[in-house]
Amino acid sequence: MKKFVVGIIVVVAVGGALGLVKALQIRALIAAAPSFMPPPSTVATAIAHEEQWPDSLTAIGSVNAVQGVMVAPEIGGTVAQIAFESGATVNQGDLLVKLDTSSEDAQLRAAEAQVQLARLNAERTRQLRADKTVSQAELDQAEASLLQNQANADAIRATIAKKTIRAPFAGKLGIRLVNLGEQLDTGKSIVSLQALSPVYVDFSLPQQDLEKLRTGLKVRVAADAYPDKKFEGELTAINPDLNATTRSVQLRASFANADQLLRPGMFVRVAVELSDEEKVLAIPSTAILSAPYGDAIYLVESQAANGVTNLVVQQKFIRTGRALGDFISVESGLQAGDLVVAAGQFKLHNGDRVLVNNEDIPKPSLSPNPPNG
Repeated sequence: MKKFVVGIIVVVAVGGALGLVKALQIRALIAAAPSFMPPPSTVATAIAHEEQWPDSLTAIGSVNAVQGVMVAPEIGGTVAQIAFESGATVNQGDLLVKLDTSSEDAQLRAAEAQVQLARLNAERTRQLRADKTVSQAELDQAEASLLQNQANADAIRATIAKKTIRAPFAGKLGIRLVNLGEQLDTGKSIVSLQALSPVYVDFSLPQQDLEKLRTGLKVRVAADAYPDKKFEGELTAINPDLNATTRSVQLRASFANADQLLRPGMFVRVAVELSDEEKVLAIPSTAILSAPYGDAIYLVESQAANGVTNLVVQQKFIRTGRALGDFISVESGLQAGDLVVAAGQFKLHNGDRVLVNNEDIPKPSLSPNPPNG
């Protein structure tokens, strides 16, 4: 019993000592809490600066052929001849595909024989009528029979012509989709034919830009397929009505495309040039924090406390304008020379201390050209 009691006393004494130590630690932490400051966050910064930007309206567009069609037969039949190669350039009227017309050819010969017979009958009847040997009704019937047989022959010729499929306009062919001897149904795709010079670029702009637009304005487009090339065209059409859902106006620009680099269906970035240049306040677009209630940035400011100067951030709402390359213009909320957080702002709160490190971030550009891969 004595050993048992001594053991209990020892356990209680050790537990009490541990509790006292932990209580002293907690009291020290509580006392230090008001003066505790979290370590500063590392961010990249950029200076809001004024630049001269071309006064333009930007949008996303799509390239469309001035003339483009998927060639297909009006009448079904068996492919008897294929007169083109995939990717070939053709002129208007060039033969593409000929369907089997052996039955129609035989019908046409029979119809032409009927026409010849009806023509001879009509000529004889005219001579007899001149001699008043037959009535006018018999002459009318003979001439009507001639016309009817001619119409039958013309219908067969039309069928043969529809089975002889030719290029409706000059352009470049796509990949052949039919084979020799294949049975084609009406409307079956044969090959894509696109006229690549000139081409259209269709795009839209918001209704507030409508007063700035007029046909004849210069339009530039850039395509990801050709990062170092700009294509110049002209605004040729403005839709008279607006999209009731998006409140935007549909526009079309024409491009000569002499080198045929722009292809139908291609995605392009469009810039409609309004005047020479305008002065803007620019910051990197990565500095923007977008939210439903507005765009914001973190402004970096110097703050002195207890004889020590720290860099702290304050969130500020701004109104942005148009974008150009990696930059975006600021219409209100900033001044030239303000230092803003360009990277690392998603971990920040108002009043946080920061350290600036601009060594490991890519430099923004007005004409970005990221490497492939």
